[in-house]
Amino acid sequence: MGSAFLIMLREGLEMALIVAIVLAYLNKIGRKQDAKSVWYGTLAAAGIAVVAGAIIFAAIGELHGTAEPIVEGTVAFAAAGVLTWMVFWMRRQARHIKGDLQAKVDLALRSGSTLAIAGIAFFAVLREGLETALLLLGVSVGTQSSAQEAIGSFAGLAIAIGIGYVIYKGSHRVNLRSFFKWTGVLVLFFAAGLFAKGVHEFQEAGLIGTVNEHVWNVSRLAFMNPETSRFAELMKGLFGWDPAPSLEMVLVYLAYLIPVGWAFLSGTRGVPATIRSVERVPATSAA
Repeated sequence: MGSAFLIMLREGLEMALIVAIVLAYLNKIGRKQDAKSVWYGTLAAAGIAVVAGAIIFAAIGELHGTAEPIVEGTVAFAAAGVLTWMVFWMRRQARHIKGDLQAKVDLALRSGSTLAIAGIAFFAVLREGLETALLLLGVSVGTQSSAQEAIGSFAGLAIAIGIGYVIYKGSHRVNLRSFFKWTGVLVLFFAAGLFAKGVHEFQEAGLIGTVNEHVWNVSRLAFMNPETSRFAELMKGLFGWDPAPSLEMVLVYLAYLIPVGWAFLSGTRGVPATIRSVERVPATSAA
């Protein structure tokens, strides 16, 4: 539940930021009537992402035998890679996202096409939506708590939409630098856990050897076992905790988390604290 909440909170906020910036800019230049095109593009992209995710999830659910851990391990590795790319991309793009989106809106308005306006939101939200579908798939495969994951996803999305609305209204109190920095740290812990999970699945499939099956084993302690403890389940979801990991899982976890975490934290100082560009300034004349 915790991992699904974190993913939807962060990914949902990225989508909300895109929509908020575009809508606020249209309002600023006196083209509020074009907002409906933005919403059409957003809803179409979200619908495609949901359908694509449902199809992939259903297809994986039909796998059996050796194919199941191979596919689940591959999904875990892919999701970890996407997560890593996501946090570094957002750190790099945060200072330019407003200007890029506004330039695209200006170009679309000059073309005179409502489809061009819708396309800005459509392609941006579709990219984020497909990423989210893959990440939630990485969270869900091999688990039995799909209902809890769904609750976590909806909760994260609801909060993200609320933050997006606050930003659209022109609030300067949302410190996006701190938000993306600390959620980014949690995401990297989660990505490290996905890499370890991928190793575990490949070990089950016989694709990776095992030198030491259990570096430690505390699964008999109720509060440390994700199957019997909410605390341990939260630790598993957010940090990739395993009560009985193999040596290879531990090594992969640390080999990823230490250098990647250092690279991320050392480069966050230049990210602007707030995206002030979405302030809704009344237009004096229509474009």
